[in-house]
Amino acid sequence: MADNDISGNVRFTPKDDSSGSRLAGTVEVGGEAAEVLRRAAEGPTKVILQRSAAQPTDDQGFWAAIRNRTEAISFRRYQEFIDRVFCGGQGGDAFQPFNDLMASSSKALNRLKERSANNACCPTIHGPYAYQVLKLATQVFLILEAGVVMVRGNTVTLLDPSLFNERLSEEASRFGEPVTIEDIEQRLTAYFSISTGPTRQIPYLRHIVETLVKNDGSDQKEVLPYCEGILLGRLNCPSMLELIWSYWHEEGMLVQTMNAIALRFQNRRRGERDPLANLEINPLRPLNNLLWGFIQDEHNRLSVPRRAYEYDHHYGLTLVGKAVPRLESADSRSKFIESFHNLLHRVSVFYREDNDTTVHADAFPLLNALKEVHLLLTEGQHNQFGDLPWTARVEMLIMQWLLARSEIRDFLRGRDMVRYYEDWMGAVDAMKRAQGWTDTTVTHFHELAFTGERILLSIRYGDWVDINNIEDQAKNWARNFKPEIQRYIHAYQTVTGVDLSAEVTDTREAAERYLQPSALLQRRLEARPAQGMLPPAAPIETRRLAAKVRGNGELPMRTRNRLLRYREDE
Repeated sequence: MADNDISGNVRFTPKDDSSGSRLAGTVEVGGEAAEVLRRAAEGPTKVILQRSAAQPTDDQGFWAAIRNRTEAISFRRYQEFIDRVFCGGQGGDAFQPFNDLMASSSKALNRLKERSANNACCPTIHGPYAYQVLKLATQVFLILEAGVVMVRGNTVTLLDPSLFNERLSEEASRFGEPVTIEDIEQRLTAYFSISTGPTRQIPYLRHIVETLVKNDGSDQKEVLPYCEGILLGRLNCPSMLELIWSYWHEEGMLVQTMNAIALRFQNRRRGERDPLANLEINPLRPLNNLLWGFIQDEHNRLSVPRRAYEYDHHYGLTLVGKAVPRLESADSRSKFIESFHNLLHRVSVFYREDNDTTVHADAFPLLNALKEVHLLLTEGQHNQFGDLPWTARVEMLIMQWLLARSEIRDFLRGRDMVRYYEDWMGAVDAMKRAQGWTDTTVTHFHELAFTGERILLSIRYGDWVDINNIEDQAKNWARNFKPEIQRYIHAYQTVTGVDLSAEVTDTREAAERYLQPSALLQRRLEARPAQGMLPPAAPIETRRLAAKVRGNGELPMRTRNRLLRYREDE
């Protein structure tokens, strides 16, 4: 560079001066330097730092599919499905499904149709059969919607791309770039194409099958449950259901609310002052017959102990209440709560570092935590895993649908100015206030169920044990599920009082983070004053003395247990 060339863009031309000073002359500015000086003259220059980028990974398409399927089996979609099947949908013939059934059935049913038309009466079902048909329709709904993807030739497609039509902008924020449905399906195909056989499978499940059958999967054929082989339906299109959805709704008093109504429907009183004493559902309303079928089918539903044992088997979670026996589990995931809450805390640390643009957030601790939770989840993926979460989901969807009926809302209105996400929530909150169970709205329990299911599905079916996993996969996972993780942490703090994102230094506070949620809920219930309950009964000593004077037996004492006894004679 010449002596008078200060830089590639700035040139100094000396001027003859009698003093011989080299400071005299002219400066010529051009190129980038001229642009910098021009911007400086216009005003202050803004400098923006960006967070560290992560390379796109194919499993991002799988996470989008999980959100698609969990949204597809939501109560709102289920309610619309039942309305279309039995009521003809909006603006349709309410009895067209019934008439179609009559037309395709036996002569005896056709005669029943003719008699109904001649008598100008509506189709009526007596006994428990209406509930049984509702139960069958719920099974069909899950069969149609619960699978993750559909394989068409060499392409993996979403079962219902229309669910993304209004949420592509949300998906773009999760992916960090604009995406289309075709982009998501292309990543899905790449993710499933890791399979070496003619079919497309989730990599994690493919590794399991290769271990079971000792081959590359090229000769796999679909078999019935009675034959030897692999159930390819569960392998190629696993149901996106997590039992934690049922657990949090049970903690939110969904099952207890439905059983309290069923007891009152049978004219069975709970305590001296029954808050449901004025529940009257006349036989002209459809819910009357459906409740009858619900009660008659009690022996076919999952009992509280069966669900409690499976919660313990899947996640090491327990229930508290008189209806829950002392568990003697053969296999419990006792370390799951610690590992899962440790993962959520590490994600929170990653978010703080990731939002600081002067720091490169380290995702390797997060990757190791994901691997640990994945191993614990898959250890509990045996025995009743294939059917019990499915059955629990069917039963609780029906309970939500029954509680969303207008007959229930007439009695358990909820609070009109509260914006509930689903129609059944107001009835549950009203029941909790009447019974004095808890003052925490069921909305937070629903958020724990909905977001917890998405988070655990992405961990359960992700191939996190693969030794070739890189840091970018953990980064993408954390950013992709940030709305669910942040909502779960907030709802958990609201429900239990424990902040999973906080840094703790005290040993006692750290231990509380790993306590059973049911124990934390029970502790908060006992610590608060009774609100919204009927006046308590007289003290036990006074009641016993009055019973002796009258010569009557002792009356039952009102309790504030979170769980009801399903059979008072047990």
